[in-house]
Amino acid sequence: MNNEGDFILKKMIMLIICLVIGIMIYNKNQEIIIPNDAIRIRIIANSNSVSDLYEKKKLKEEIESDIYDLVKSVDNISEARLSIKNNMDNINKIVGSKISDYKIDYGMNYFPKKVYKGVIYDEGKYESLVITLGKGLGDNWWCVLYPPLCLIEEDNNTSDVEYRSYIRDLIS
Repeated sequence: MNNEGDFILKKMIMLIICLVIGIMIYNKNQEIIIPNDAIRIRIIANSNSVSDLYEKKKLKEEIESDIYDLVKSVDNISEARLSIKNNMDNINKIVGSKISDYKIDYGMNYFPKKVYKGVIYDEGKYESLVITLGKGLGDNWWCVLYPPLCLIEEDNNTSDVEYRSYIRDLIS
């Protein structure tokens, strides 16, 4: 191949590399917006001691599917609210079978600002089901309960939750 052919080939390779990097950066930085008509779930640890954080994580793992089952087949936020309200006794039984000192609140609850993988989730009061363990002074876990917009995937390096849009996953 001659020098001009080498130059064109190198240019094409650089263009492809730049295009791939651009696509990767674009996909990484896409903001995931939680709709206004959403219901969150939050579990707050008693403290940041190792045992309290473990207790929070264990509770999350044990009740997650039970609570998600309450809203997975509803068609709108009104049905989701009704399902949660009608099952508060069941939710209390589920949590109470795992933890002795807790409080459950369904309504407008405060959420602190959170930055996760470059996405900012603003602080504010949001409709939510909040389970507070003990004094509730520890770190928290939260997710969108309705609509089910997040998939929970814990990687081996972090205990945070990865939020991905079902719609974006279906398109890509």
